[in-house]
Amino acid sequence: MIRPSSKESLNYDNNSQKVYPQPIDENMNQNMGSMIGRIFNNISSLKAAYIQLQEAHTPYDPDKIQTADKLVIDELTSLSELKHTYRERNPKPVAASPQDSRLLSELQEQQNLLKTYEVMVKKFQSQIQNRDTEITHLQQQTDEAKHRKTKLEKKLKQRGLLNKESEESNEEESYFSVELTPSLFTSTADNAYQSIHEFSKPLINMMKAAGWDLDAAANAIEPDVVYTRRAHKKYAFESYICQRIFSGFHQENFSIDAANVTVSNEAFFHQFLAVRAMDPLDVLSQNPDSVFGKFCRSKYLLLVHPKMEGSFFGNMDQRNYVMSGGHPRTPFYQAFLKLAKSIWLLHKLAYSFDPKVRVFQVKKASEFSEIHMESVVKNIILDENAERPRVDLMVMPGFLIGTSVIQSRVYLSAVKCAD
Repeated sequence: MIRPSSKESLNYDNNSQKVYPQPIDENMNQNMGSMIGRIFNNISSLKAAYIQLQEAHTPYDPDKIQTADKLVIDELTSLSELKHTYRERNPKPVAASPQDSRLLSELQEQQNLLKTYEVMVKKFQSQIQNRDTEITHLQQQTDEAKHRKTKLEKKLKQRGLLNKESEESNEEESYFSVELTPSLFTSTADNAYQSIHEFSKPLINMMKAAGWDLDAAANAIEPDVVYTRRAHKKYAFESYICQRIFSGFHQENFSIDAANVTVSNEAFFHQFLAVRAMDPLDVLSQNPDSVFGKFCRSKYLLLVHPKMEGSFFGNMDQRNYVMSGGHPRTPFYQAFLKLAKSIWLLHKLAYSFDPKVRVFQVKKASEFSEIHMESVVKNIILDENAERPRVDLMVMPGFLIGTSVIQSRVYLSAVKCAD
């Protein structure tokens, strides 16, 4: 009796009649199972690559997008190769059994999913091309901005507002990264007032040394002021400094005799940045007759009266030197330059905004307003039932940045001070 081999099976009909043995292709089943496994692995990898591609767009990262795009394309290519391999081996697939039918259904589902991913990848590739175009456009704008910056630096150097050291220093990155904000103007205004306060000290000391009657001098600046304390008379001298140093602040050229050239907001801001980190004497040593040099010279001659000069120094040598175009290195003039620089910076910053920052003054005898004014004496006591106090001195003007208010600093009469 002949026995069937391991690769054959004997089938009998109901009449126990023997039929021919049918071979079972185990390799084919194994290959099919292997292919199905590869397809599922491929699909999982494709999903992971697709998620990676999505994540690379938020935030937008061109390098990560290119890497993820390549992974997606590689996985799609592998799936496409599997599809062609299957079709070559099974040109006309026939569902011979429920199991084969299920496999064919899964294959068709995966093919449909593959087509969906192909459409999404093409969509992402289109988005990548659009982003690449945007990047190119932004790069062009950056190059143009660098070109304008170079031209502006050249002009600033010609005017003595930028030296080689500041241009080549490691601070250049922070130099150009300062943001134009209302808070920057507020801090600059605070520094300007502090510089007025600081310059009043050597000015008063020079008066004392020259034998001036400070009470009479304060009364000459603003008569009939009722000071709560004698020490408060220093605010009269601060007011004197402020009135002269801020003269012409509302004008674009700060009332300085200079070329009538329209300057952009950006140029004003770069002038602010150029002088901000420099010693004023270094700026003037490069170009004594620059616009900044003319500003310092005119403000000194306006602030320091000839009679002051003569009584302070016993001669007019320093004044004559300034009038001739020089900038002396005396301690008193250097103290003045710190004041001049702070007001110059405030003016350049005011014109950097669009619309520009407006300056306003408070007249003597004006009723005190906590919205537009701030008392220079911090410990005053206001009686809600009494008449509102009146302004005796404007020590520092106020400013309007759009709808925001930087209060004017004032000295009030007839107010009580806490101990």
